[in-house]
Amino acid sequence: MLAGQPILILKEGTRRETGREAMRSNIAAAKAIAEAVRSTLGPRGMDKMLVDSLGDVVITNDGVTILKEIDVEHPAAKMMVEVAKTQDSEVGDGTTTAVVLGGELLKQAEELLEQNVHPTVITEGYRLAAEKAKEIMHEVAKEIDPEKDRDVLLKIAATSLSSKSASAAKELLSGIAVDAVLKIVEEQDGRKRVDVDNIQLVKKQGGSIDDTKLIEGMIIDKEKVHPGMPTVVKDAKIALINAPLEIKKPEIDANIQIRDPNMIHAFLEEEEKMLREMVEKIKGTGANVVFCQKGIDDMAQHFLAKAGIYAVRRVKKSDMEKLAKATGAKVVNNLDDLTSEDLGHAEKVEERKIGDDHMTFVLGCKNPKAVSVLIRGGTEHVVDEIERSLNDALHVVAKAIEDGKVVTGGGSTAVEIALRLREYAASVGGRQQLAIERFADAIEIIPRTLAENAGLDPIDVLINIRKAHKEGKVHHGINVFTGEIEDMWELGVIEPLSVGVQAINSATDAAVMILRIDDVIAAKGEEKGKGGDKGDFGTDEE
Repeated sequence: MLAGQPILILKEGTRRETGREAMRSNIAAAKAIAEAVRSTLGPRGMDKMLVDSLGDVVITNDGVTILKEIDVEHPAAKMMVEVAKTQDSEVGDGTTTAVVLGGELLKQAEELLEQNVHPTVITEGYRLAAEKAKEIMHEVAKEIDPEKDRDVLLKIAATSLSSKSASAAKELLSGIAVDAVLKIVEEQDGRKRVDVDNIQLVKKQGGSIDDTKLIEGMIIDKEKVHPGMPTVVKDAKIALINAPLEIKKPEIDANIQIRDPNMIHAFLEEEEKMLREMVEKIKGTGANVVFCQKGIDDMAQHFLAKAGIYAVRRVKKSDMEKLAKATGAKVVNNLDDLTSEDLGHAEKVEERKIGDDHMTFVLGCKNPKAVSVLIRGGTEHVVDEIERSLNDALHVVAKAIEDGKVVTGGGSTAVEIALRLREYAASVGGRQQLAIERFADAIEIIPRTLAENAGLDPIDVLINIRKAHKEGKVHHGINVFTGEIEDMWELGVIEPLSVGVQAINSATDAAVMILRIDDVIAAKGEEKGKGGDKGDFGTDEE
C-alpha cells in the first residue's frame, strides 16, 4: 500500500504460495506420487489399471509407465515423474525405486524442517550422503566378466522380470534377453558397448507367452506386395532402396494434350518401359529381395513378380536401418546408384502368417548386429506388459555388460548403505549430520516396502537384515517369498551397479530441487486468443 493505494505487482487471479506453505504443498505432492507407485515394488508388488479419457486400458506395474499415463497437474509432482523418466532413459529399470526413494527423502526432510533445520543445511547433508552412498555401492559391488558369467546375466534379467507380471515365464524371457544382448555387443576403444535399439521387439497377440522367441535376423511387419512373388527366397541377396519404384510426377503443374488415341498408347508404353527399366536395373545387380522405404507402382510389382523378386514396400526407416545392420546391405537413395556391392545377404527371406497377419522374416544373417524378438501372449494387455518387462530386462543386461559390476538386491545394498552412512554421519559433525542420518533412514524404505508388499512385518524384517549386516553379511537381504533373511548373491537377486547409482542420483537431485523452492507463483491462464499460457509456474530459489 502506498498512501492508501494498493500496488498490483502480479496479475489479478495469480496464485502465490510462499515460505513453509509452499514447501509443504510441494513435498505433499511429491509424496503422493511416490505413494501411488509404492505398492508395485518388488516381486510381490501389485499392478495398476489405468484408464485414459478415450477408455483405453493399460495394466502394468512398471513405475515409469504408470507415471506417464497419469495426467499430473502439480509442478512438484511433475518433477517426480521426471525422476522416473530419467531413470528409464538412462538405465531402463529401477524407476519405482527411484521415485519411492525421492518421496521418502522429502518425507524425512519435512520432519527436519519442523525442527527448524534450514533447507540448505538439509540439501548439503543430502548431497554429502548421496556421494558417500555411491562410494559404498562401488565398494560392495562385484565385478563380472560377461563372456564367462552368463549365469550372472541370466540372474540379472530374471531379477528384473520377477517383479513384473511376466514373472511366470521369467526363465524363458531372461534367456531370450541375454542371448539378444550378447548378439549385439560391440567393442569401442576397448570398452563394450550395447545399443538396445538394435533389438527389435515385435508384438503379436495370440498363442501364449511360451511362444515368444528370439529371431536371429529381422521381422518386418509387412507382407509381399504381389501374390505372384515367391513366398520363400533362399540365399537372399537383399537390396534396400529409399526411393519410390514409381513414375515421378513433374515438380510443376503440367498439362498433356492428347489429340489422337495413338498418343495415349505411346504415353502408357513409355511409362511401362520406364518401370521395366527400373526392375531390370534391380535384377541386373543380382538382387532377389527388395525392401523399399517408399511406394511400388502396380506395374512395377507385376514386373518384380515375373522376375521372381520378393518385394516389400513402405518399410519403416528404423526397420531399414536395422536391416542394413543385420544383413550388411547399404540403403541406396537413388536406384541408378544400386550395385551388387550394396546388396546384403541372408540365408532365407520368407513370408509367414502370425495370428491374422502376414509378416516377412529375414533369417540366417551373417554376424547379425541387429536381432528381433517375436512377443506372443493371450491378450493385447499381456503382450504390452511383456514388451515393457522385456525392455527392462534387455536394458539391465546391457548395463551389466557395459559396467562389468553388479550389486545384490532384496534391500541388502540399501541396508548396507544405511548402516555405513550412520557411522559416516557422526564423523561429519554440524547440522548436516542430521540430514545424513535422515538419508540413511530414507534409503531403508526399499527393504521396508518390499516387506510390506509381501505381507511381512517391516520392522522385524529391517531389524533382522540390520543384524545380519552388523555381523558382516554384506549381501544378506529379504527373500520376499519365504520371509527369511538370505544371501541374495546365492539366491540370484542381482542388478547392475548403475541402476542403484542412477536411482540415488535422480532421487537426490529431485529432492534437493524441491526443498530449495520457497515460492510458487502460478499465473492465471488468460482467455484463449490473448496469448496467455495456462499454468505458467515460476519458482524462486533461496
